Amino acid sequence: MKLKKLSVIAVLLLSLFLAACGGGGDNEAENSTESQQDETTEEATEETSDETADETAEEGPKLVAGSPLQDGTYTLKEVEFDDYGWKVEMSITVENGKIVESNYDYVNEEGKLKSEDEDYQQAMVEKSGIGPADFIPQLNEALVEKQNPFDIEVITGATHSWEAFRNYAQQLIQAAQKGDTSTIEIHAQAPLQDGEYSLKEINPDAHGWSMFINMTVEGGKITAVDWDYVNTEGVLKSEDEGYQQAMTEKVGLGPKEFTPQLANDLIAKQNAYDVEVITGATSTSHKFKVYAAQLINAAQKGDTTPIEVDNMVFE
Repeated sequence: MKLKKLSVIAVLLLSLFLAACGGGGDNEAENSTESQQDETTEEATEETSDETADETAEEGPKLVAGSPLQDGTYTLKEVEFDDYGWKVEMSITVENGKIVESNYDYVNEEGKLKSEDEDYQQAMVEKSGIGPADFIPQLNEALVEKQNPFDIEVITGATHSWEAFRNYAQQLIQAAQKGDTSTIEIHAQAPLQDGEYSLKEINPDAHGWSMFINMTVEGGKITAVDWDYVNTEGVLKSEDEGYQQAMTEKVGLGPKEFTPQLANDLIAKQNAYDVEVITGATSTSHKFKVYAAQLINAAQKGDTTPIEVDNMVFE
């Protein structure tokens, strides 16, 4: 009798043991399945995100303000030769709203291009480490790649050419927005004619600001420069206390400092290309220099027609 009871107890214990093992196996299988599903979901999410990012990168930024470029060939030329016997000739070709070709170079009285002048190339390389055979194609290629002269990086050793290129490229882009294929003539060697010259962007940027410059010429000299950014409410950036504080905390200065600095430097230098770029306000400095150079070109012709820049804004 005692043996029978022991046998029954043994059978019950064995059954409980097997049931426990069987339950544990099911839980492990479920945990394994859930883990695999999570990994698959994460991978799918990552792939979808990557594909979306790739598609966005291919599409590029979306134009939200400013007229697109109209197809055609747009040309600009300097009328007079400089002191070294060269003058700029430039053209851009637009197809399907994009700059597909840029031809910027200097030509002398004999019709020879600076980029093909071996003596000039050698002399400049010895002095600056770079010559027109190097930097001229670099500038042309950069405009086609960037589609925006403000995004073209400075070329060390060819700063003046880089400054002129961005100025002229911007003027050609403005012409292309209007579809105006008439040749732009630049009197780069002419003195400034007295008058009031003005330029303004007509589209607020992504932060709601647009730049304007008013320049006064008296006695052939720039005597006053009034410039700033203004928002849609008519508030000047240099008078915006919140902007001043936020920018000062971030970079150490604000529009209260750099606005008069740039204006005073243009009056002192009388040449937009020579205006110093202000650390902490680099982008603003470069835009100011390009627009100021365009106003100086207008003053060299005595053209006081207000310049309205249909600036392109992207998001």
